[in-house]
Amino acid sequence: MTTFRLPDVGEGLTEAEIVAWHVNVGDHVVADQPLVSVETDKAVVEIPSPRSGHIDALHGAPGDIVQVGAALVGYADGGVVDVGAIVGDLPRAELAEPAAAPIGAAALRARATPAVRALAAAHGVDLADVTPTGPEGTITRSDVEASATSSPDDAAGADPIEPLRGVRRAMDANMCRAHAAVVPATVTGEADIGDWPEGTDPMLRLLRAVAFACATEPALNAAYLGRDRGRRLHRHVDVGIAVDTDDGLFVPVVRDVANRTAEDLRSGVDAMRADIEARTVAPEHLRGATISLSNFGPIGGRHAALVVVPPQVAIVGAGRARDAAVARDGEVVIRRVLPMSLTFDHRVVMGGE
Repeated sequence: MTTFRLPDVGEGLTEAEIVAWHVNVGDHVVADQPLVSVETDKAVVEIPSPRSGHIDALHGAPGDIVQVGAALVGYADGGVVDVGAIVGDLPRAELAEPAAAPIGAAALRARATPAVRALAAAHGVDLADVTPTGPEGTITRSDVEASATSSPDDAAGADPIEPLRGVRRAMDANMCRAHAAVVPATVTGEADIGDWPEGTDPMLRLLRAVAFACATEPALNAAYLGRDRGRRLHRHVDVGIAVDTDDGLFVPVVRDVANRTAEDLRSGVDAMRADIEARTVAPEHLRGATISLSNFGPIGGRHAALVVVPPQVAIVGAGRARDAAVARDGEVVIRRVLPMSLTFDHRVVMGGE
């Protein structure tokens, strides 16, 4: 039997949740035929068969979390072993699971990524007490979550635990990564929007304003690649728009905002919202933002210290607009004002910028 392993279908993907199988054991499949739908990075994607053959085994059921590189489908007939995330052929001996070896507490602590350490700290889990299941004794997110859910709080009569799945699981991973890496700083202010014409589309005004601001200060429309590699200043302004749903937070990306007409921007935003509601948004439309915008005003709140998701270095927030007494031409008048927040990664963006 040859084995097809879960490939990396997204940037930095480490796991995926099985949504539905499209084949059964005993079926004959052809190359590129859909095998399974998985949810990762806030999108449902289909994994195609890398070859033709008879299905001998399906590893996992709907709702299961599968790690990248883990066995996904077994083929009954001969052929090349496809290891998914690894390009090229490897001898079978190199695909064997690494032998377990005694690991001390210090080594256990060393074999965990910053995001996993942050997750452990949030759950009050001592990494020295966690049994690793990752490659070469690496502690994974699932290991920490399993340790956290096996606490005394699970005794009879305790409130039930709802496992994180789909969008909420992806959001958990992104927020832990941001918390572990970014040094955030936030500034706030209020914009006088009293001269906006009746019927103005706030989202379009905000998108155009962000594009104009990025042209004025390119340091905020950048990617931070690390201390040794530096930063990349983007030529285009691709704005990620935070969209809240019952399933969790989506951040679709509106491309090249500065060079699109208002009509094109509006239709693009509407199309993305429709795709999100239908859960048909393509994974590529959720990646590659150069700066983000969160219009949380309809939900509530005036200002916010928002979360910068690396490698981005800034996110703009708009609160709830209101009428306020302001000084204008030496007189106190009632004007429409919009609270604004800007959170930036202070590792690479200076206060003046």
